[in-house]
Amino acid sequence: MTQRREFIIQVTAASTALITGQAFAQAPMLAETDAQATALGYKADATKVDKTKFPKYAADQKCSTCVLFQGKPADAAGGCPLFAGKQVAGKGWCSAWAKKA
Repeated sequence: MTQRREFIIQVTAASTALITGQAFAQAPMLAETDAQATALGYKADATKVDKTKFPKYAADQKCSTCVLFQGKPADAAGGCPLFAGKQVAGKGWCSAWAKKA
């Protein structure tokens, strides 16, 4: 009986992880015109950041090197908790950028 219960728990956990992973993989890209994106100065291409408006921006800063980026450093896009349900460009940038340790 214990083995059956453990099996059911494992299958449920695996199914949930799979569904969550698929939902994340299919998440739409964040548009620069999104209200939250605009408020944080998000650009899908970090080289297009307005350096006068965001003087703290540095050329080596991009989403894939940010502590908030939920993808791998080489990923073209990944999640960000600031933009729930959407993916940000790995080469993007916003004013909330914080160096990954």
